[in-house]
Amino acid sequence: MTEITLALPFALPPPELAPDLVRALQAPALAALLARNSNSRYDVFDNDSRVLPHEAWLAHQLGLSGAPDGAATGAPLATACMRGCGLGAQAAQGHWFLLQPAHVQISRTHMLLTELRSLQVSEADSRGLYEIARPYFEDAGKTLLHGAPGLWFMRADDWGGLNTASPDVTTTQSMTDWLPEGEHARDFRRLQNEVQMLWHEHPVNQARQARGLQPINSCWLWGGAGPAAPAASVAIGDGTPWMNALAASTQPTAQQLIAQPGTLMLAGLIAPAQAGDWADWLARMQQLEQQWFAPLLAALKDGRIGGVRLVLSHRYGSTTVASSKLAQYQFWRKPTLNSLLKQP
Repeated sequence: MTEITLALPFALPPPELAPDLVRALQAPALAALLARNSNSRYDVFDNDSRVLPHEAWLAHQLGLSGAPDGAATGAPLATACMRGCGLGAQAAQGHWFLLQPAHVQISRTHMLLTELRSLQVSEADSRGLYEIARPYFEDAGKTLLHGAPGLWFMRADDWGGLNTASPDVTTTQSMTDWLPEGEHARDFRRLQNEVQMLWHEHPVNQARQARGLQPINSCWLWGGAGPAAPAASVAIGDGTPWMNALAASTQPTAQQLIAQPGTLMLAGLIAPAQAGDWADWLARMQQLEQQWFAPLLAALKDGRIGGVRLVLSHRYGSTTVASSKLAQYQFWRKPTLNSLLKQP
């Protein structure tokens, strides 16, 4: 394989801000890859889906789910993440969910799940809260395992039909709209409420607040999956704990990926886009131009790689653009970032 696939969640700016952001973005290599292409398409994503386009794409790329069109109600990633955390033997039996420690802000009108990347969950914090919560899960007949800081796994063989949402879907919305749905939704809510009371004013949270960090006052359940193992591999950079658990290897440099072509997801744009920090988003896009787009374009032009496929997404859809050495000869096509604007 000589084609490189580079997936960039939230590289598509939101439609209402796209014109201003594109004007501010100086990315001639990206412009050439987008404009001089052999194939380009935009796919609308179901806004009611309980995963984001890049999460559905990743689950599909790993062979864990069907077509990444938003029709699925979840990304079955839990057992694949378990294997990445060295829990393969346990993952081979039963139905597991990702269970992530979280902070929930409560107002008079709604509840808001805080973006989990901002929590800064240390190994000590994660282990401390896990050890106090584990017996309560066992009393409820649910096995709880610690995978990594901020990344736990819960076995619930009878909850296979539970419809859950990813944290990144939920973060910018009213949390109530994205709570688990299905036959055992109330069972989880009872367990979640017990955990919230258990962690209230716990010494771990008192110490966190003394350090200026938000308390961990709740947990989020999602990503339910059976024993299926990934059928493919994806390298992931700048990922969350669950993404890092899925990563096939450490993040390669552009030159390493050119030498050994494969598939890479770079997740560094998610946090600023979710937070609406567009100055940071622009700065990170400029870094991508220098560290990735320019080297990939150069390798494409001189024949070191056969093709570059970019998968750019936001909450509402994704643009997939493929370019080749031959496509780069289309001199009549002026390099432009207009593909970032062409969204329904």
